[in-house]
Amino acid sequence: MSRADLHPARLAAFLLVGAGVVVLAAPFWFTFVFATHARQEIFASPPPAWFGTHFLSNVSLLLERLPFWRNLSLSLYVAAMTTALNLLLCSLAGYAFAVHEFRFKKPLFALVVGSMMLPSFLNMIPTFMVMDLLGWLDQPRALYVPGAAGALGIFLMRQYIGSAIPRDLIDAARMDGCGELRVFWSVVLPLCGPALGTLGLITFINAWNNFVGPLVVMRSVDNYTVPLALRSMQSPNNTEWGALMAGSAIAMLPLLVAFVFSARRLVAGLTAGAVRG
Repeated sequence: MSRADLHPARLAAFLLVGAGVVVLAAPFWFTFVFATHARQEIFASPPPAWFGTHFLSNVSLLLERLPFWRNLSLSLYVAAMTTALNLLLCSLAGYAFAVHEFRFKKPLFALVVGSMMLPSFLNMIPTFMVMDLLGWLDQPRALYVPGAAGALGIFLMRQYIGSAIPRDLIDAARMDGCGELRVFWSVVLPLCGPALGTLGLITFINAWNNFVGPLVVMRSVDNYTVPLALRSMQSPNNTEWGALMAGSAIAMLPLLVAFVFSARRLVAGLTAGAVRG
């Protein structure tokens, strides 16, 4: 190791980053650790820092309290549908804003960007009223249809298409006789891999962790998503924390797998989307 590697500033930076990693990883670690311990062991002093032997019993108790596998499959379905709809609709809208000129283009895009500044709780009552009017309460479509296209996704796709895809390539496809949908589907979309990966990961995580949406429109435990189902297990005096941690650990696995396989594409997509303002 060279002297440059031992420079105090470099060493301090490594220590700072290492401390940040420990702080950020601690909740994940203790979730998986507590999932293998009984409730009495979790609240021992000091709390356990290594894995125990009660994971299967915690899962069994979890399944007694909840239709957990149904809740988990419903969360996967809702998150997958929300992600697919966002990838399609946001890429279409981003392509239109990036490539085409049309009336009120700038005000409409300003409206899309401005909507990101509105607090999410403002749409709770309108969403409930619309879903009730359509007869969609307590149905999965009440979760993924309202979230089918987000302002962040439209903004990200517009920035990426406008900065990373040459206009000459689009013009050449038009000269070859391609219609707009053919240009979008066969030329533009295959080149949007980093942006689509970024948007897909962000959308999937947000849909998976969504708590307020199911709380507003879902009524039966069988149709709860995982966050709402796990919250329903809590009670003032009789919360089975071991079972709750087991459910939380299982629910985190899809997110961890998605992040591991998409981390590099996430960085590439965010970097490319920041090139052009």
